Amino acid sequence: MADIRPFCMPKWGIEMTEGTVAEWMVKEGEAFSRGQVICLIETDKITNEVEAEFDAVLKRVLVPASDQPQPVGALLGVFTDATATEAEVDAFVASFKPAETAVAAKAGAEAASAAAAPAPASAAAPEPKKIVTNRPISPEALKLAEANGVDIEPIQGSGRGGRITYQDVVQAMRPEHALNPVGPAELPAENRAVFASPLAARLAAQYGIDLSTLKGTGPRGRISKADVLGAVKPAVPEAAPAPAFGAPFVAVANTPTIQPFDKVRKVVARRLTEAKQTIPHFYLRVSARVDELVALRKTANVVMGTKASINDYLVKAVAMALVRHPDVNVQVAADAVHSFPHADVAIAVASPKGLVTPIVRQADRMHIAQIAATTRALIDKAQAGRLSFEDMDGGTFSVSNLGMFGIEEFDAIINPPQGAILAVGGINRVATETADGDIAFESQIRLSLSVDHRAIDGAAGAAFLQTLKALIEAPESLFS
Repeated sequence: MADIRPFCMPKWGIEMTEGTVAEWMVKEGEAFSRGQVICLIETDKITNEVEAEFDAVLKRVLVPASDQPQPVGALLGVFTDATATEAEVDAFVASFKPAETAVAAKAGAEAASAAAAPAPASAAAPEPKKIVTNRPISPEALKLAEANGVDIEPIQGSGRGGRITYQDVVQAMRPEHALNPVGPAELPAENRAVFASPLAARLAAQYGIDLSTLKGTGPRGRISKADVLGAVKPAVPEAAPAPAFGAPFVAVANTPTIQPFDKVRKVVARRLTEAKQTIPHFYLRVSARVDELVALRKTANVVMGTKASINDYLVKAVAMALVRHPDVNVQVAADAVHSFPHADVAIAVASPKGLVTPIVRQADRMHIAQIAATTRALIDKAQAGRLSFEDMDGGTFSVSNLGMFGIEEFDAIINPPQGAILAVGGINRVATETADGDIAFESQIRLSLSVDHRAIDGAAGAAFLQTLKALIEAPESLFS
């Protein structure tokens, strides 16, 4: 009997209800190996690579790559061994019934596959072993670990508060990837008549470029990486020359370049449109002096040996203010307001895949150096496209800073289900009146608070901003 297994839309996180097959990395009818990436699945927040957990053949693709979302548990494809026939696959698809949840679908599929697949003669099924532990672990993860005899002690939980998830146990069951080095690159014999950097020489060999044909722009005419890459990239067409003075103006075709929204941009557009249409926004604005904060940051970075940014100090100040004003540290549900004892502050980051909002968990309990390290790690992951669901799930408040781009002031759209977002502008020198009537200059930063009026009143938002302003203007309090 052929070994036939379903491949269903997985579930990552409690809020996930659907996903989109962005790309199939294995073609229909092609065999794949354990650990190989089968496809890319996009959710509202992340793109995940789905790796094969066993060797098989992608016998049939039922949901091709598209922009159409599929519900969790939907049948996306069918995996078989080499002996399966089309008739057997047709019968399997016709009789398939998706489970109610992705975890159940996965567990049920594995159980059905285990029952259908012949057991190897040399390997016996592991005996279920009862696990007694005080560590936080999901029920399905514990069941899977017991059924497969997995030791959960060395597993580092990726869930909230270090909770071990079903995916953590699955990862622990996978063998370590074996490296298969291909050996050193074959380079042409060194030409001493050509003055080029080692990296430029390797790139030239990779792209088949003759270094003697290039003119180096480096010191003393040295050929650099940029020179080689410049020879690889297609030449940019030159702009049409401007007409000579006095010559009659002749219009040319102003043809636009059309770039459709990618999947991430579509999701961002949909979520922001819904937020703006369904959330009654109102805005509160204030300016705060930052001369002392700038000076303190410079000294503290030297003393602590960190590279904390102004934004890191603002995240700390926001977190402390939120704890003092729990009526602003909220999430808004359909008919309820959820208040939190600690501040999970989301920071807006522009990534190659669009705007993302990774979260600094319990920022109110962190030291400035810890916040700096956490935000740096999250920004690096965002730039590399490696943010996980846990990195962006939830949050009680958001901070969006465009000051580094020279923006003086702006209003941000609330990131649901959060109740508010702070827009941070740049630092400017402003003339102010001193206590004795003279004119002096001070550095000020503009802050704009966007508030969900369904849950937060104007007075509550104003009180939060006053506390935040006081913390910024007396930055020593951020170390208390």
